[in-house]
Amino acid sequence: MPQDLTASPCAAPQPLFGRPAWLSLPLLAALATLGACGGGDGAAKGPPGGGMPPATVGVVTVQPGNVALSVELPGRLEAWRVAQVRARVPGIVQKRLFTEGAAVRAGQPLFQLDDAAYRATLASADAAVARADAAVAQAQAQVQRNQPLAEAKAISAQEWLLTQTTLKQTQADLATAKAAAQTARINLDYAAIKAPIDGRIGRALVTEGALVGQGDATQLALIQQTDRLYVNFSQSAAEALRLRRAFDGGQLKRAAAGAAEIRVVLDDGSDYPLPGKLLFADPTVDAATGQVSLRAELPNPQGVLLPGLFVKVRLVQATSENAIRLPQQAVTRGSGGDTVLVVGADNKPAPRKITVGASQGSDWVVTSGLAAGERVIVDGIQKMMPGAPVNPVPWAPPGKAPAGSAPAPAPAGSAASAAPAAASTAASR
Repeated sequence: MPQDLTASPCAAPQPLFGRPAWLSLPLLAALATLGACGGGDGAAKGPPGGGMPPATVGVVTVQPGNVALSVELPGRLEAWRVAQVRARVPGIVQKRLFTEGAAVRAGQPLFQLDDAAYRATLASADAAVARADAAVAQAQAQVQRNQPLAEAKAISAQEWLLTQTTLKQTQADLATAKAAAQTARINLDYAAIKAPIDGRIGRALVTEGALVGQGDATQLALIQQTDRLYVNFSQSAAEALRLRRAFDGGQLKRAAAGAAEIRVVLDDGSDYPLPGKLLFADPTVDAATGQVSLRAELPNPQGVLLPGLFVKVRLVQATSENAIRLPQQAVTRGSGGDTVLVVGADNKPAPRKITVGASQGSDWVVTSGLAAGERVIVDGIQKMMPGAPVNPVPWAPPGKAPAGSAPAPAPAGSAASAAPAAASTAASR
């Protein structure tokens, strides 16, 4: 007898042996309907009442505490000490005695000028000293001969006075000759140009054969000490005044002495590992920019940082007590104020007005409007239904899973979910 295809779709299937091949497709559809009516343990079950499940949202739990208020300001590095190597006497450069980019010591010879003329000048000055010395000796001998004669009134008083004056003139000539010889010796020493300080020297600004120091003190090279660096940066005068008023009003506390250190942020966003120390703030405001200049000292023992590099300076200026840090994406800012969504005891979100202070990285510092233990929605707001409860789960920044979270189940149709189905099909064959 032919099979009754109008029977209940949930009835047991009949054997297919001996039936034409054209009946296979309708029967396969009927078998699929039977699978849907099976009601086994693996069947998906909707929420009670057949409604939509609560939307899952990421929340953070409010934890008030002391928050250090830091500010990032643009700055520039400057060498601790800088010395320009200059020619102090004119001459032709004969030799360069250093390696460009190397470390040099104070007093180390760097350039040698042609000093033949200076040696000749020194020799002439030494000869003048010898001549003046001989004149002094002769004048002294004349004084010694004329002294007993003057006492015996054998010579006139005018002649005795002339003898004494001649001695004094020769002594003055000797002092002048010695000074000229000293000057010639100094100029000869200047012909050997030496390093004024310890440090690292840059490239040579002149080459051999160049005439230097003719009419001005020619710069030959630059030496910089970079084991320590200055960090020069500036801050808005209005911001500095706002902080001072907050200190005076008690809203903020000054940073502790240990927290006053600065941190330098490099171009790639990484922090320089060694902290710096704030040296001073300029007591005047730049009239052109409205900025206050500040300077800090930064150790650089490995020479990683170079003078002239632009950096960001992170400076802790104050501490806010009983403040809260919230991710910026959790706060809605508008003309009517700042608001967040707080999950209540019935898991229903409700808006809450808050007071936002400064920003700290990717967070806002909330000074009022929230209490400890409250849950603030950070992520999943677009999935919520008006007035409907939500399913709050701990939120973590992108790339970090919250503690204790399990891996997400594989979506239907993925390779992971298709594996059991493929195994069962293979087993039925």
